[in-house]
Amino acid sequence: MSVRVGFIGTGKIANRHIEKLTRIKEVKFVSFCDVVQEKAERLAQKYGGRAYTDHSEMLDKERLDAVYICLPPFAHTDQEILAAEKGINLFIEKPIALSLEKARQINEVIEKAGVISSVGYVYRYSDIVNRAKEEIDGKKIALVLGYYLCSMPYPHWWRVKDASGGQIVEQTTHIFDLARYFVGEVDRVYAQRSQGLMNDVENYSVDDASCVSLHFKSGTIGNISSSCLLKKGGHWGIRFISKDLEVNLHLSSHLLSINSEKEIKIRSSQDPYQQENQAFIEAVKKKDPTKIKSPYFDALKTLELTLAANASLEKEEVIFL
Repeated sequence: MSVRVGFIGTGKIANRHIEKLTRIKEVKFVSFCDVVQEKAERLAQKYGGRAYTDHSEMLDKERLDAVYICLPPFAHTDQEILAAEKGINLFIEKPIALSLEKARQINEVIEKAGVISSVGYVYRYSDIVNRAKEEIDGKKIALVLGYYLCSMPYPHWWRVKDASGGQIVEQTTHIFDLARYFVGEVDRVYAQRSQGLMNDVENYSVDDASCVSLHFKSGTIGNISSSCLLKKGGHWGIRFISKDLEVNLHLSSHLLSINSEKEIKIRSSQDPYQQENQAFIEAVKKKDPTKIKSPYFDALKTLELTLAANASLEKEEVIFL
């Protein structure tokens, strides 16, 4: 059985998914949609299928089993809703929206339609992440320390907070999501920020750096820091501290360190993007969502957390969830 796949958005992350999907024999590329016609046509010529510039036209004309929605945060309008109402299964790149109102509306339609949904929190599919999770499951975690430090991403919309949501919502969301994946839900957030070092950058309205203090329902405390001030490269990861135990995920280096009676280092041996796409296609083929590690309703909780951090930055107060 082939799985007929379409794409809405054909940028960098879409091309990464397409490259992984070419390794899954059941996948048949049917259509590609982008507001830049040449980009959609280029992929259609390379992988087969038809090119569109209007997602609603594509969804009306094509018979799809699944659609990948790989759009900048500001560009999410009715794509998910139209697809779900037609019974098309959804893979959606993070962040899923810029407002809870929009995300909740989409989630309601997905739940009503009964389609399979998967959101691109790729680190949930990492072998070292899940090895770390096995290590700390059942243990009381005292402290979570996360970070995402990098140079400013190149898309023009990323530096505009109203378009991207800022670094917390668009990028460090991966770290916030892993904090939830390991420790559970957060009940209060307090965030601080630094600004003023990027005044020479045109149309720049994101924060230079931020620190977000978290209090989890379990009693665990944590901090997640972000900055886009580096000249090049970047480092990101997350650390968990328990009694006689430190579990350190160096995500940008693909390395896990477990420090207890002795230190163990484990290097990742799998491609989490491949695992993520394989899980989604298998779920669609078998009509079984159980191997999806980040369905839309769960990703909605990560969005709520990152938007609460942004609200704390603006209001300069603790936000309760």
